Amino acid sequence: MLRTKAIRKIFLTSLSMFIILCVFTLSTITNDVLRTNLEIHEISGIVTDDIYLLSKNGYLIKKRVLLDYDNDKDKIIKALNYMIDKEENKFSNELIGPIPKGTVVNDVICGDKIVTVDLSKKVLDVSINHEKHMISAIVYTVLNITDAEGVSILVDGSVLESYPNTLEKLPSILDRNIGINKDYNITSREDISKVVIYYLDDIDNELYYVPVTKYLNDSRDKIKIIIEQLSSSYLYEESLMSFLSSKVELLDYYIENDVLFLNFNEFLFDTNDVVLEEVLYSISYSVFDNYDVNMVMFEVNGSEVNHVFRNEKT
Repeated sequence: MLRTKAIRKIFLTSLSMFIILCVFTLSTITNDVLRTNLEIHEISGIVTDDIYLLSKNGYLIKKRVLLDYDNDKDKIIKALNYMIDKEENKFSNELIGPIPKGTVVNDVICGDKIVTVDLSKKVLDVSINHEKHMISAIVYTVLNITDAEGVSILVDGSVLESYPNTLEKLPSILDRNIGINKDYNITSREDISKVVIYYLDDIDNELYYVPVTKYLNDSRDKIKIIIEQLSSSYLYEESLMSFLSSKVELLDYYIENDVLFLNFNEFLFDTNDVVLEEVLYSISYSVFDNYDVNMVMFEVNGSEVNHVFRNEKT
């Protein structure tokens, strides 16, 4: 067993180093987009950031990219340029940038708590179907890169006061409360919870994580809602997936020293007695978007399963 684990670790480490070499050697072709899975990302130690792109199914998906700058301003400018719908970004044919073609990033100003993003007037050409996705994508991308609390969006120096088409008013400072891939399942005004849950979408035979902000009548702790939603045999949208078994149960949970401990029954394991990477990341990403914790520790029937996930923002 130990020999097998050692061989596997050596193999993955060697593979990650090979991928790193390919990324830097072929950067003019790949546009610095890191196309490795999350396990290799952790082993290699490459620092990547998230941007959000639109899928053909109309969802914003997380895409990990290499932003090879030391300061937040240049990182944000590069990230936003990736998110502009243009041919040279060379993403999958099923993924497009949510920011309209021809948009120019005029400037980015990083304050202590607020990041100001100034875009050219071409940003107003966004379609009515994509305008809310575009704003959410900009806000979530900027806040993932920085420690800022909010984002101010300008158009040629003037604050964007409303969505370009519906003219629905926007706050002058935007944060994650704006939601992303919003889904409403509300029957009353009582006990409304806002919970971000991460599903998966298969795009060109590659899995991407999709955050969905759900609004529902449920007063339970958010972690209970997250696990129930991910383990449900019914998903509200066929294109989104979860690999968490419908038999899984969250037996116990508690927070200690900024770590959320999650104790499950044996159905957290699959038929091969392993916990799928996709299950761990879907749960962990959901936790970090809903709880102010630094790590998630997984247990099965009270025993650690050697899976600890650290918040990428810490």
